Amino acid sequence: MPDLPVYECPRTASTPSLDGTLTDPAWKAAPWTTDFVPIHDGPAPRFRTRAKLMYDDQYLYVGGQLEEPHVWSTMTEHNSKLFHENNFELFLDPDCDEQNYYEFEINALGTIWELTLPKPYVDGGVPIDPTNLPGLRTAIHVDGTLNDPSDTDIGWTVELALPWADLASYNEGRATPPRAGDEWRMNLMRCEWPHEVVDGAYVKGEEIEFWVWSPQGIEDMHRPATWGVLRF
Repeated sequence: MPDLPVYECPRTASTPSLDGTLTDPAWKAAPWTTDFVPIHDGPAPRFRTRAKLMYDDQYLYVGGQLEEPHVWSTMTEHNSKLFHENNFELFLDPDCDEQNYYEFEINALGTIWELTLPKPYVDGGVPIDPTNLPGLRTAIHVDGTLNDPSDTDIGWTVELALPWADLASYNEGRATPPRAGDEWRMNLMRCEWPHEVVDGAYVKGEEIEFWVWSPQGIEDMHRPATWGVLRF
């Protein structure tokens, strides 16, 4: 197995205001991940995607930056299967046992989907859907105009705050919040669909692309053994 990427997650000295822009000064202490790559074989991503993380005593903070010249989205119902359109996804396996892990998805409209996998699909896992973290906070910012094909956008950004109190059930027997030096398993993914413009509106194409922080070696995100390391 190739070396897994490692993200050194810093503790933030100040609580960021979550407005989706990633411009709060607290984020300056958090390094960017490496740019996302194809989940398996395939051409290099057409648009840049990267993320940064940090934490304090209450939350794990996640910020995502998605370059996108045409930001579009239609799904507004909570806990819709958002991978059917463009989205940003987070996967966390806090106790690194490749079971009982958390998946989060969000689109440019701010619609979210949460679920828990007791074990990977390949091992017969059946998702617990929906899974809701009661204290979850999210924010989206579009640098451009959403659902307007007449112009060119810069992209969109995501900010998340995931409460340790809600994540503790995925990390039984270990410290939550984590101690300095603790490691979790994590991956991040972006689903990107081609589109056409029909009658002045975006229409989704047929060939989805998966861009990830830690490549999977197979077109299956639900292989926690190949997720990267989140080190606190």
